[in-house]
Amino acid sequence: MKQNEVEWMEYSSTMKDVIESSKLPRKKFYDLRGNHDSFGVPMSGGDYDFYEKYSINANLRRQGRVQSITLENDGRKHLFVGFDSTMEIGLRGPTNLFGHPTDKQLIELDQSLSQWDTDFNKAPVTKITVGHFPMSFSALTESGKSIKDVFLKHSLAAYLCGHLHTRFGKNLKRYYHRATQEPSLYEHYYQSNMHQGYAIPSAEENCSEAAAPVEEFWEWEIGDWKRSRSMRILAIDDGFVSFTDIDFRLGSKSVIILPTFPLDSRFMQRTSAPRDFKCHTMGASTFDTVRALVFSRHEIVTVSAKIYDSRPGNLEVVFDSEMKRVSANDSRGDMYLIPWNWRAFADPSPDRYWLQIEAMDITGDISVSQLRPFSVNGLFAEVNWTWKEFFVMGIQWASVYHPALQCVLALIFALLLVPRASVVLLKDQQSVYTYLCADGSQYTSLKYLLGGFIWLFVELSRMILVWSLLLVYIIYLLVFPWFSGHPVTEDSSLASMTFRGWALKNGMKTFHAGTPDVMVIVLPHLCFVVLPTIVILAAMAAERTTFREHYLSQSGKKKDDHHQKSRREVGHDSLWSGRWIRKILIAFCLVVLWK
Repeated sequence: MKQNEVEWMEYSSTMKDVIESSKLPRKKFYDLRGNHDSFGVPMSGGDYDFYEKYSINANLRRQGRVQSITLENDGRKHLFVGFDSTMEIGLRGPTNLFGHPTDKQLIELDQSLSQWDTDFNKAPVTKITVGHFPMSFSALTESGKSIKDVFLKHSLAAYLCGHLHTRFGKNLKRYYHRATQEPSLYEHYYQSNMHQGYAIPSAEENCSEAAAPVEEFWEWEIGDWKRSRSMRILAIDDGFVSFTDIDFRLGSKSVIILPTFPLDSRFMQRTSAPRDFKCHTMGASTFDTVRALVFSRHEIVTVSAKIYDSRPGNLEVVFDSEMKRVSANDSRGDMYLIPWNWRAFADPSPDRYWLQIEAMDITGDISVSQLRPFSVNGLFAEVNWTWKEFFVMGIQWASVYHPALQCVLALIFALLLVPRASVVLLKDQQSVYTYLCADGSQYTSLKYLLGGFIWLFVELSRMILVWSLLLVYIIYLLVFPWFSGHPVTEDSSLASMTFRGWALKNGMKTFHAGTPDVMVIVLPHLCFVVLPTIVILAAMAAERTTFREHYLSQSGKKKDDHHQKSRREVGHDSLWSGRWIRKILIAFCLVVLWK
């Protein structure tokens, strides 16, 4: 996997058309590098670094891996920080999968997010960061620090990222919250649901200004344009951050509606929201209106807000009012609002009330926003990940790699060494089987099943040559390089890969690059090649022993005994004489080798 300069030329031409058609200044556009943009880049600014040749950031001579933008409006401040955590030496795919922030970069990121923290005016600041890699695919720094800790320290409104896009699901979102107590061990490795760590707010909120701020942030994955034709519009309304995603595979949109308040209680709510609700930290006027942004090709005639109550079992309209357009509006869309009695919608259920905005343009076309639940109390509506979404968002792969590797290796060595030790200690074959399947337990059938499974590997350990070759191969994978290749460019020097990464040279020193990225090769090989091979060979060894015993038992009988056998016994003999089990196992083995 490497870059294609033709695609970069197409990207540059497309962005030029976008800038010209939008009539926006070129300096308002920022593009951040992702892992695909660093494939096969031995050094920044070199011949293979097409990002430095074609990107907007490079053409505008924006230096550094951390870029920031500051905006001020109506007494509020907004801070946008983009950062590039791709590898400094860009390996080719597939071992270029993770973000690799450095300690220096985290210091720069912290400084950029802190630039308004010492402001004596104490104006509220909304902080948003943009990067390519989600937290689940971001490695730790050399000193063991994490980007997540920097984000929690500054209590971001949101972290926008790509990398996974919409390939694994639509709910690739995750909420982070600094717990007051020490997190359990498993939380360092995975988060089972989108809102894990969220605590139900207490009845009495501390409204004092001296109250400790909540450390939290949302992570929102963004769909890609190349394959999914997806675009996200994000809005900041009095500190409330909301967004809507548009899927252009369904066709172009003449009207785009983005409700900005109240927020979606599934994907935009924050732990600090209950305190805002009870203490009015955002200002009482913030809650007094329902607000929405409307973008349209044609003139908008009417915009209305509808609120549905889901308690009866179906959606029943309880609020339906026409919204008014705000005259003084500098955005490219129009802001509409309508006063409401927000206290009437306070409810202990976070998804009882649902909001939908409806707009009609001058041509008579009616467009509606997606139904979204809201909670003025600031409560979360629970959303469960699918297995694919959990797999890519819930698991901290950089932290999981080494424990997973150790567990797989421990299992492999146990399957090889424990049965061999039992053979050496018990020596007699019948003694081994009798010990494995000894009676006296209330779980006799389970014990027979487990004993039979272990017996497969006992028989494998009796095949000294095959068993020894397997053991030597596993030791080889731990000690020696797996293979050699050109990990950066085709004309670069050869390098070898181990489970620690690619061994690259920097002068006289050798260092490992691509950790934990090599897990996409290491773990699949161990789990889907080595382990199945051991199991299949063990089954073939057991089949060999069973067939041998069957053959010996048959050869000791008289020839005329065959006429006295039942049909079941004849079928059983045909199964073994045909060696169908061995043929099936060989077919499985070929499938594993083909993979």
